Amino acid sequence: MTDTSRVQISTPSRRTIVLHGVVCAAGVAALFGAATEAQAAKFPPTSPVVAYQDTPKNSQQCDGCIQFQPPNACQVVDGAISPTGWCKLWAKKG
Repeated sequence: MTDTSRVQISTPSRRTIVLHGVVCAAGVAALFGAATEAQAAKFPPTSPVVAYQDTPKNSQQCDGCIQFQPPNACQVVDGAISPTGWCKLWAKKG
């Protein structure tokens, strides 16, 4: 009697392994590219998400925020901002 229950598994070729690696690398690169592009997008100062104002709120002001880029820029708010301004995304410098 012949045993037909055995399954033969073939080993993938080097070409198949390399091709899969290239496809995976392209997918990862696309994901990181999309993340970088999203990080570059900034909110307009009038957006309700940021609600930017030219005056501080209590002791919070832009030049004390981790997003602030001297002399008058921000990583998340578009355009020129006041160092003494404030927005909802304010986060204290560590």
